[in-house]
Amino acid sequence: MSRIRANTETSETPAGAPEGQKVSPRSTKGVRTRERLVEAAKEIFEEHGFLNARISDISERAGQSHGSFYYYFDSKEEIFREVAISVDKALFAPLDDVILSEAVLLPSYARVKEAMRRHLESFRKEARMLSLIEHVSRFDAEVNALKLARHKQLTSRVAEVIRRLQRRKLADPKLDAEITAAALGALTHRFAELWFVQGAVDCTFKDGVEQLTRLFVNAVNLKDPDPKA
Repeated sequence: MSRIRANTETSETPAGAPEGQKVSPRSTKGVRTRERLVEAAKEIFEEHGFLNARISDISERAGQSHGSFYYYFDSKEEIFREVAISVDKALFAPLDDVILSEAVLLPSYARVKEAMRRHLESFRKEARMLSLIEHVSRFDAEVNALKLARHKQLTSRVAEVIRRLQRRKLADPKLDAEITAAALGALTHRFAELWFVQGAVDCTFKDGVEQLTRLFVNAVNLKDPDPKA
């Protein structure tokens, strides 16, 4: 049975496209509709969990018809993966915005601290969704693959930062950059999970940021110490 598409934005369907073939929305309205569906899905997943979330609830929250959902996504699983990607981007944006940015004129210690602060703020904000992503990744191979691919990408980029510091004699030259990056990434993620998801860590946000920053700095023997230390 062919899908009934409530969306009538002709600019989104290329001429000659096969009947039933889903295409990426290209009009401003189409892009915004897709964004609303993803935003609505995130809210529904957070409120009801993955298993109890319904496509009809997502469509209603986004102000769309049930049939319109299928113009953009094949299933609840597919839109969940899209939500997972959007959360992941927000969570790791500090790596690009602070650590790797040439526009941020901060000493190394201050860069690490600012990136850590932003990362933990995002983790705290997205704690419910991150817990759900972890749960779904255990039975959804694609979500798990997305997580592993992102982990590999981030580890590689952090490792390059460590190598750059080593070349400038600002970090311990005996460290294996890849292993160090993976270990520090695991430490940060697990600590944040225990803190914001499970409530197993009792500290102020300021202290959490400060201590994790010092752990990073000490782990790589960063040669740019905190000026207040």
